[in-house]
Amino acid sequence: MNKLKFNLVATCAAGIEALVGKELRNLGYDTQVENGRVRFSGDEKDIIKTNLWLRTADRIKIIVDEFDAQTFDDLFEATAANQWDKLLPMDAEFPVEGRSRNSKLHSVPDVQAIVKKAIVNSLSTSYHRHTRLPETGAKFPLEIAINKDHAMLTLDTTGSSLFKRGYRVEKGPAPLKENMAAALILLTSWYPDMPFIDPMCGSGTIPIEAALIGRNIAPGFNRDFICENWPWIDADMVQNVRDEADSKADYDRELDISASDIDGNMVEISKRNAEEVGLLDDIHFKQLAVADFKTDKVNGVMIANPPYGERMSEKDQVHDLYKQMGKAFKPLSSWSKYFLTSDLEFEKYYGEKATKRRKLYNGALRTDYFQYWGRKVRNMNSLSNY
Repeated sequence: MNKLKFNLVATCAAGIEALVGKELRNLGYDTQVENGRVRFSGDEKDIIKTNLWLRTADRIKIIVDEFDAQTFDDLFEATAANQWDKLLPMDAEFPVEGRSRNSKLHSVPDVQAIVKKAIVNSLSTSYHRHTRLPETGAKFPLEIAINKDHAMLTLDTTGSSLFKRGYRVEKGPAPLKENMAAALILLTSWYPDMPFIDPMCGSGTIPIEAALIGRNIAPGFNRDFICENWPWIDADMVQNVRDEADSKADYDRELDISASDIDGNMVEISKRNAEEVGLLDDIHFKQLAVADFKTDKVNGVMIANPPYGERMSEKDQVHDLYKQMGKAFKPLSSWSKYFLTSDLEFEKYYGEKATKRRKLYNGALRTDYFQYWGRKVRNMNSLSNY
């Protein structure tokens, strides 16, 4: 398997495909951006590297095959034609998940069963097995996805989604996924030499992701990937890639990252999460209500994921919070401010029309990213707001 090139795909949430594509290009890959995914190619080293470094993707998958299938015979024959023994050892555990949309083969359980049977037949022939395959070895998660009669067979190299960085030891209600938090940061004008504030930090995901970016720490450094258990993934190569990533971290740069929350318990949870990832000293945490927020810093970036008020009983309370946000934050004219909420009337209660709005999905929930771009101050003597 050494140096065998794979067709790969990085999957992601709708609306952030361009970010994933940019991350991959920055890592040196040619890309093809599609809805919910970005295609690229690479060998087993690239599989580890992209799992380790991508901040906004969900998973890295090997595209085993693509073909059109309108009948179960089509599906079986095309699946069986692949050299499965090149990917799966004799004792591999290979569960098959399935999806089907707008296709003649619409029964997902039947599609999964046909694909599984085809792979079993192929492996039994390759390994000269006349009894059932043991499936006691490493896990190789497969998926068959059919859309408009076009099938894609993929092998997941990641395991638990990439948003699971491994540092969240505690969380609060409705926590923001780590890769979505990273996406919110990468969609802003922030650079690590600028002040950064999250005034409603919850369990600390946004400021922690900012510190990871500011320190150029690979987001996957604190976790493993399912492919590391595969016999054809060389352990020494994996360690070399991890060591190379660690060598690129910048622990000397000064960061100005602050985070606050009205709930003191959430501030303590944020601290524990930051401590778990080794970044507690890089983030200044404080218990503070939005209405009491003040800063004399300029030319910074603020990101917040305030409550959405999805329940009718919460609407008035959330709208009052948005009004407090407007009163506290609008005077920060040199700051660029970014707020994620599913309340499409946010501007009305905040009291100012956003410079730009971007549709994003927080899980399955449609949200808007309300962006207020600041006017950078160059002559410090001209300040009148601070």
